[in-house]
Amino acid sequence: MLENLNHSLFNWINATPASPQWSLSLATFIAQDLIFIIPALTVVLWLWGPQAQISARRQLVIKVAMALVISMALSWVIGHVYPHNRPFVDGVGHTFLQHAPDNSFPSDHGTAIFAFSLAFLFWHRLWSGLALLVVGVAIAWSRVYLGVHWPMDMVGGFLSGLSGCLIAQWLWLSFGTALYQRLQQLYRLLFSLPIRKGWVRD
Repeated sequence: MLENLNHSLFNWINATPASPQWSLSLATFIAQDLIFIIPALTVVLWLWGPQAQISARRQLVIKVAMALVISMALSWVIGHVYPHNRPFVDGVGHTFLQHAPDNSFPSDHGTAIFAFSLAFLFWHRLWSGLALLVVGVAIAWSRVYLGVHWPMDMVGGFLSGLSGCLIAQWLWLSFGTALYQRLQQLYRLLFSLPIRKGWVRD
């Protein structure tokens, strides 16, 4: 029954040769490029910002990184335990994005963006988390629309991201402060010149 629902949702969302070119171009941009919001925001939060907030921002970055690593590891394990073909491998629907015929479930893009957005929702501010969740839903939609993922792949990505955040929070309570101090020391060592020049925050 779940597989039937998966197919029905896919056929409802998936683009067709009759879909307008602008929607395919927009979906391609969202599917391929919007994910780069993750490294961009991470770098900005660590290197710049009000001095009074820099410690909290860097702790957020570390927690986000932990959640991402854990979520992606979970996704990799699940994908090997429960392999699932992509739609185009099974000859279902229409495909408008080049992709290797590798495992489909859970979605790596979905796992990454949902882990990132949920981390902001839990550890930053409600508005930032909700805004990033909108980005996550857009990425999930685009990859189904273009035919490289099933809807349930995105549900799996959401659950992997959520699990990664919960485990990261538990680990942070165990050794987060010590990890932050060590990484802060390493950062000051490696970025001593840009810090002295005032290009980045101490």
